[in-house]
Amino acid sequence: MSNTKSTIDTAIIKKIATMLENTDLTEIEVETDDMRIRVARAPAPQTIHMSSGGNFAPQMQAAPVPVTAVPIVESAATKSKSNENALISPMVGTAYRSAAPDKPSFVEVGASVKKGQTVIIIEAMKTFNEIPAPRDGTVTAIFVESGQPVEYGEPILVIE
Repeated sequence: MSNTKSTIDTAIIKKIATMLENTDLTEIEVETDDMRIRVARAPAPQTIHMSSGGNFAPQMQAAPVPVTAVPIVESAATKSKSNENALISPMVGTAYRSAAPDKPSFVEVGASVKKGQTVIIIEAMKTFNEIPAPRDGTVTAIFVESGQPVEYGEPILVIE
């Protein structure tokens, strides 16, 4: 990784935004050695108008396309994501770090865990799946927050 600042090329961002507008995609992300650009749009809001016959006629309105540019910084957490000790999400769903919003988290950074101990819950299709620690150890990094969506194969936390 280089420590020099990159200049953001707005022409590239405009081209990516145009690609997004011309497709059914809702998000495009491009990454280089020192920059990550994510262009996303929210689903278009619908306005419902009632005709005199009582029929609904939805009309789509264009939504603005937010653009974010995030410099990539090599940190201990970033390096840990590729660590062989990372617990990988076994499914797509929503991660929860506690059994209920008013309950304490299953684990925090620095906590000792035993193999089989629940470290996180992933909700998929209204089913709450307890994810156990694959080994004894200490939690050294946590990459998700409660209520955050996770993808299959995404690192969740690291147990050293």
